[in-house]
Amino acid sequence: MSTIKLNSNSVSETTSIPNLFIDNFMPSANGSYVKVYLYLLRCINSTADTRITISSVADRLDDTEKDIIRALCYWERINLISLLRNTDNEIISITVNDIYAISRETDNMMEETAPADTFVFPEPQKKKETAPLPEEKEPVPGQRFEKPTYSETQIKQLTNTDEVKWLLNIIEIYLDRLIKPMDLQLILYLYESVGFSAELIMYLYEYCVSKNKKNPSYIEAVAMSWAEEGIDTVEKAEAATALYNSNYNAVNKAFGLNRAPGQIEKQYINKWLNKWGFSNEIIVEACNRTILQTQKPDFKYADKILENWHKKSVKELSEIAKLDEEHIKNAASKANNKPAATAKPSPSNRFNAFPQRAYTEEDYSSMEQKLLHKQQ
Repeated sequence: MSTIKLNSNSVSETTSIPNLFIDNFMPSANGSYVKVYLYLLRCINSTADTRITISSVADRLDDTEKDIIRALCYWERINLISLLRNTDNEIISITVNDIYAISRETDNMMEETAPADTFVFPEPQKKKETAPLPEEKEPVPGQRFEKPTYSETQIKQLTNTDEVKWLLNIIEIYLDRLIKPMDLQLILYLYESVGFSAELIMYLYEYCVSKNKKNPSYIEAVAMSWAEEGIDTVEKAEAATALYNSNYNAVNKAFGLNRAPGQIEKQYINKWLNKWGFSNEIIVEACNRTILQTQKPDFKYADKILENWHKKSVKELSEIAKLDEEHIKNAASKANNKPAATAKPSPSNRFNAFPQRAYTEEDYSSMEQKLLHKQQ
């Protein structure tokens, strides 16, 4: 990772945050972006010639390097900083621009287009008109958004904005390759039709690439899942992915798996979490009991345990303990009430299968007289 030279055209002895930044720029920025900008101000105001690296900033702010790059590109697009890159597209210089000069330039541009002696109120931003979209197709079951195929004319119109150009540049960095036509169709679909912001699309690609998934089909599947769940900001996506990872990691740890769950296994986990509403603690308890009984990570066996608990409306671990106590009592009660088994003769001794006769002394004497009489 190359060292980045950090420059400023307005150095002071202390780190001061302009009210202009707080009023005009901070409200619309992601919290992690604000953190990066404030750290740049701190570095700038410590010395006029500061050298940092993306890695050092990431370590200092407890973020990933890609998070830092995404934040820097955001502030570059807002014109609060200027980035200089080398031939390998690595950032080698950051200049923190004068926020007041940027604001004056913006005000002058607005005054030039507004009548004199009037207050200028910015109108809501509208999307540029594009060429007509292809004819609508029958919607795919379960798909909320119609996915068009963009023509070359439409692609030129949609990519002719600074925001989209910036977005494509960042995604190329994430993918570590040039964007392919299939990638471009997906990105424009998410941006234009689904309504994802540029920041959310960047986080989507960063998340998928971090899982070593660069296939457009996989990325689209994740995006559609987010859209259906109402995830429309980076903050919501971060929370959802953190929860997703913690749930899968809990099951993997309980089952002793050193791999990501397979598709069928994910369906089981999603059913336990989303359909039945079990907590990680209850799911882990079912996995532990499965290992004790089967000596292997058997998702089907764990599903039977959880299905039984679901039918009995289990919501807490303490309720499982009560069910265990009831089961032990019922088993003991059945054992006590079971009638005693009638002793059966051993099949190896056939003589015992007949009723035994009791002989008296008179019987023995009579038998003895008969035997003596026969001998005579």
